Amino acid sequence: MAETEQPSGSSHEDGKSPSHVSYNFIVPKKEISMVPDMGKWKRSQAYADYMGFILTLNEGVKGKKLTCEYQVSETVEKLLNVLVTLDRWIDETPPVDQPSRFGNKAYRTWYAKLDQEAESLITAVLPLDRQDAAPEIALYLKESVGNSTRIDYGTGHEAAFAAFLYCLCKVAALHPDDQLAIVFKVFDKYLRVMRKLQKTYRMEPAGSQGVWGLDDFQFLPFIWGSAQLIDHPTLEPRHFVDEKVVNEYHQENMFLECIKFINEMKTGPFAEHSNQLWNISDVPSWSKVNQGLIRMYKAECLEKFPVIQHFKFGSLLSIQPVKP
Repeated sequence: MAETEQPSGSSHEDGKSPSHVSYNFIVPKKEISMVPDMGKWKRSQAYADYMGFILTLNEGVKGKKLTCEYQVSETVEKLLNVLVTLDRWIDETPPVDQPSRFGNKAYRTWYAKLDQEAESLITAVLPLDRQDAAPEIALYLKESVGNSTRIDYGTGHEAAFAAFLYCLCKVAALHPDDQLAIVFKVFDKYLRVMRKLQKTYRMEPAGSQGVWGLDDFQFLPFIWGSAQLIDHPTLEPRHFVDEKVVNEYHQENMFLECIKFINEMKTGPFAEHSNQLWNISDVPSWSKVNQGLIRMYKAECLEKFPVIQHFKFGSLLSIQPVKP
């Protein structure tokens, strides 16, 4: 990403207020079935809107701690309740005894409950005049928690949750004032639930590149977490490989929360099990880390066919080309 790149895509300011725009809501479906289709994705309104949303949130969290003060709206509270429900279902669905160490089949029971309840959970979050959007938006929630056949989870599932949040903004369930709460409350709680899923059911990393990938499961919290650390008075990129620093500051920052989880889950020298992150610790400033991670996210996640072939498109995230 160039140093001057600005958030693009649609916003609440471009024309009509979202609550007055009319949509023909549809259940999203796959549109990218072959490698040559990737051009269609990169030219699509969905790509522009999704990336614009990620960059807008990135700008919003720059220099801010997880513990800072921000507005928590009624919709944000309702979303947190949805995530608390998913968390409770994990407790109610313990792992089963099975020969295989990974991919515990109890996950499928947990997922079936979400599959059945997702629409009603999301209907409760939506404004009264947008209840008809529930089937379209609920699909992204179902796509965001992993794959029930393979019992795996990866950055494509994480992207589905960001798409879910974008759709809630598009139908004006969430508003520009909710930006910090979207990242620091809702997305942070989502990460905690996903970590619990990964640990409880020993989920496989979807399409993991092993030591050559940034992380087995997540990417966005590294982007937004590095933005949080821009202009930090004491912490530099070289510090995050120091476990004492991570333990002291992780409650303030998403990036360090991710590092703490890696330290808990992996053994051996950090440079060996997380080589890409180790390399990032050599970058001189957090703003350069942030820019590099955005470039890497586009190249390693959004421009990779194995990830995007699973992405689904509807009326809110459209495969149609960006309007000139």
